[in-house]
Parts: sequence; structure tokens; C-alpha cells
Amino acid sequence: MDIFFLGTGAGMPAKLRNVTSIALKLLEERGEVWLFDAGEATQHQILHTSIRPRRIEKIFITHLHGDHIYGLPGLLSSRSFQGGESEVTVYGPKGIKEYINVSLSISQTYLKYPLHIIEIEEGIIFEDEQFLVETLPLDHGILSYGYRIVEKDRPGTLLADKLIEAGIRPGPIFKKIKNGETVTLEDGRTIEPADFLGPVQNGRIVTILGDTRYCENAVTLAKNADLLVHEATFSKGEEKLAFDYFHSTTHQAAKIASQANCKQLCLTHISSRYDRIAWRELAEEARELFSNTEIAEDFKEITLPLK
Repeated sequence: MDIFFLGTGAGMPAKLRNVTSIALKLLEERGEVWLFDAGEATQHQILHTSIRPRRIEKIFITHLHGDHIYGLPGLLSSRSFQGGESEVTVYGPKGIKEYINVSLSISQTYLKYPLHIIEIEEGIIFEDEQFLVETLPLDHGILSYGYRIVEKDRPGTLLADKLIEAGIRPGPIFKKIKNGETVTLEDGRTIEPADFLGPVQNGRIVTILGDTRYCENAVTLAKNADLLVHEATFSKGEEKLAFDYFHSTTHQAAKIASQANCKQLCLTHISSRYDRIAWRELAEEARELFSNTEIAEDFKEITLPLK
């Protein structure tokens, strides 16, 4: 599981930071990429990476401000020309369906793949046998959501040597035990999976928030997350400015990470007022309250290994 930052700036494109887009690469887990927001020129950013648009199966939009959605119609269109044939599902606040449909209709864009658009409300918006995605509204100038992505626990490693010692040959029985099924052998013995599986592998949790002031829903979504991606549009000491513009400071992001017992914090949505030297200072500000903090840059990748 890898988190790849395609754009990390706030408001409008800048020389050093494009506007917001984050790719959650689940290539080993399910052969897919999930995209979170698609600011202007997201597809241009993708051209400089190994990400293939045809691998993008889900797109989660936090809110409908332009720096988070202006790149979406172009990306959806280009995917048709880049071998994308599988269905894409877009999740977002009310209005996202009209925005996409009008953009594609007026430009007479024809997609070669099925497009499914879901206008979300708070709660669980996606779940299968591998993952669960939950969302809650945040505190921004317009409706803005945060996303909590939970990987479900995996069965422990199959203790094949122990099974062979018990006289069980590799084959269908191995698969049943790996899947957690109790097996009765021909000789009458009952094989319990717990006796032949290693410890359960705990799933990973990633929380990606949209633009927001400090709020309790952010803490809820980030609870025990392996990685929290939180906006830090302003530096510490600028709390009034952040409040007036419905954003957060470095200290407020760090406070959320600490209260939620996160393992790691990554700051993003950085204002263009800060240069490269100031970026280090922003990270240090957050580390005053939460030590395991990084600051995102375009094309930065964070890998979350299996626990």
C-alpha cells in the first residue's frame, strides 16, 4: 500500500506545487489505484509517474472547490484513450454528478468505459471483503468530507510445514485452512485453522481529509490511523486566519494526529506563500506537538508495509 502525492498545493497551481490530488496505490492488494481529488492538471502530473490511468478504478472527491475537481473531466476523458475499459466509480458531495455530466456533455466526450457516480452522505460508502471506506463531513466553507480507508485484517500465514508433519498433503485442504475453514479428514480428525495459521495480520488504516478547520469529526476519522493526511494551509500562530478561511494550521493538524493516536502525520495543501526553506519550518512546527510528521511534496510517496 503506497500513498503517492500528485499535487500538494492550496488554491491554485504554483511552480513548486500543483493543486490537490493523492493516489492510493493498491496494486499488490487488488491491482488498482484509488484517487483522492483531482485538481487542475492532475493528468499532467500522472504523466511523470508510473501510474496508469486505466488502473484508476475509484475516485473520491472531498469537496467541490475548483482546486480539487478541475482536473477530473480531463482525466476521465483521457482514460478512454489510454486503454481504460473497466468501470470507474466517482464518490463525492451532492453536485458532483451534475458537474461531471455537464462537463462531459457540453464537450461531447464519449467514455469507452462505464462511469458510476455516487453522491455521498456520512457513513460507510464502500465495503467489500478487503476494504471499508467511511466518511464524515468536516468544517469548511462548503460541504467537505474526510475519508477513512480501512483494510480488513488478513488471515495469518499458513504453517505448511506443520500441516505436512500432521500428514496432510498440499492441495485443496491447504486452501480451506488458509480461508479459515474447519476441515474433517478421511481418518476422522478435525483440523482447526487456528492450529495451523500464524498470527492474524492487522489491516492498515489511512485517513485522507478534505479542507477543514479543526473539528472533532477529523479526530474520529483519524482514530488509530497508520497515516493521517491533513491539510496545513497556514503556519502556527495564524489560527485566526485559518479559521476565517476555513482551513487549518500546522499545530492544529498535529493536535488532531495526537488526539487520534495516529502513527504518522503528513501535511499537505500548503499555501504558495511558503518557499522550500519554510516547508522545513512548517514540518518542525507540527513536530512540536506530534513527532512523526512529514510534509508532502509533489511526487512524494509513503509506503505502509504490512503489520
